[in-house]
Amino acid sequence: MLAPILSDRVLGYALAAVAGIMVFVALDELIPVSRDFDRGHWSIFGIIAGMVVMAASLALLT
Repeated sequence: MLAPILSDRVLGYALAAVAGIMVFVALDELIPVSRDFDRGHWSIFGIIAGMVVMAASLALLT
């Protein structure tokens, strides 16, 4: 049903938008909750480490 409008470019934009929304929701929810438990810096380090792992895996697999 979506095949006529779903090109590689449209799919890439849609996936990028969804990834951005997921990152925003994760940061918006995780950082305030972790600060309530006095673990604010650990959550930020974990998020940065996760992004580094994802970037490294993308670089190695392409």
